[in-house]
Amino acid sequence: MPDNKPWTTDDIPDLSGKTIVVTGGNSGIGYEAAQAFARKRAEVVLACRDLGKARTAAAQITSAASGAKVEVMELDLSNLASVRGFSDAFHLQHQALHVLCNNAGVMAIPYRQTADGFEMQFGTNHLGHFALTGLLLDRLLATDGARVVNVASGAHRMGKIRFDDLQWKNGYRKWMAYGQSKLANLLFTLELQRKADAAGKKLLAIACHPGYAATNLQAVGPKMSGSSLMETLTEFGNRLLAQSAAMGALPTEYAAVAPDVHGNDYIGPDGMGELWGHPGHAGRSSAAQDTAAASRLWDVSEQLTKVHYTF
Repeated sequence: MPDNKPWTTDDIPDLSGKTIVVTGGNSGIGYEAAQAFARKRAEVVLACRDLGKARTAAAQITSAASGAKVEVMELDLSNLASVRGFSDAFHLQHQALHVLCNNAGVMAIPYRQTADGFEMQFGTNHLGHFALTGLLLDRLLATDGARVVNVASGAHRMGKIRFDDLQWKNGYRKWMAYGQSKLANLLFTLELQRKADAAGKKLLAIACHPGYAATNLQAVGPKMSGSSLMETLTEFGNRLLAQSAAMGALPTEYAAVAPDVHGNDYIGPDGMGELWGHPGHAGRSSAAQDTAAASRLWDVSEQLTKVHYTF
């Protein structure tokens, strides 16, 4: 990682001929990353639940960057049937996948279940992306230099993988559930890289986090809870303390394209507390480095999603 100057979007190389999928690419970190990739001539797929918002985002990106190639495809990570539908459609249209950015997610929301009966945060943030990656694995392995980028969070430090109650059927706590889902992102990265290495594959699995970035992610939970006070406080915090979504997207972009990235790297802002700044190596909890837990979570995730990886 360069020490002499901060890494910015200007350092993204030419991406002509590259296909990059960004889940949740219609807003926030995903939108900023998708826009940066498209400006460097990648073919970007916005994989989004809301097609209307995704089409608006695609139009904004293409109008701002001459020659940008942006495709919109439907993907609801909280519904495994939708994940399979996306995979089927992608296979029909694309032979290569250079980067899969597993970016979309929900944060600290009231208790909800996915279409498949999973706790919403674990089901969307982890299981949906686990299934998506497994279903697209053949395209990734067939593409030279392919990468999987999992967007985690510093909140993984408050997480614990509750193998006895992964779906929070007892004593739901929204922030602890979010922490579990983000810890799962890091353990997934760890085990995916281990399995790729064991199979002799050149696939890179990298994790990243945006620090404290101003996006709409923070407001979803308060809105779902009907708390106008928390919505106001969240908006105030974003304006006063958070870095921009564009800055928050830099670790994702670095993980996706920088030449000096290695498997199982964790990239985040290099400033105080990893809250703000340019891309640097991030710290992770000891729980995020637990190889036994990573292997166990992998097996459970295959059972729950019925997606089995073939290397």
